[in-house]
Amino acid sequence: MNQIDTILTLIAQKHLGIDTLQTRHADSLDFHDTAVWCIRDALEAAFKAGVELGAAMPKGSETEIAKY
Repeated sequence: MNQIDTILTLIAQKHLGIDTLQTRHADSLDFHDTAVWCIRDALEAAFKAGVELGAAMPKGSETEIAKY
């Protein structure tokens, strides 16, 4: 699991009550009812993690950035 997957999994566990982001091929495991405030908290956590990760990375050229 790479760093981004780990961060997203931790956010899903903490804010959404989802154990894993892996597909398990069962509706009861792959689909979740989630309150909008939990989704907002998860999105905010993901945004902040991205800002922190981006600030820690060396600056790339515009060509490298355009890949994403």
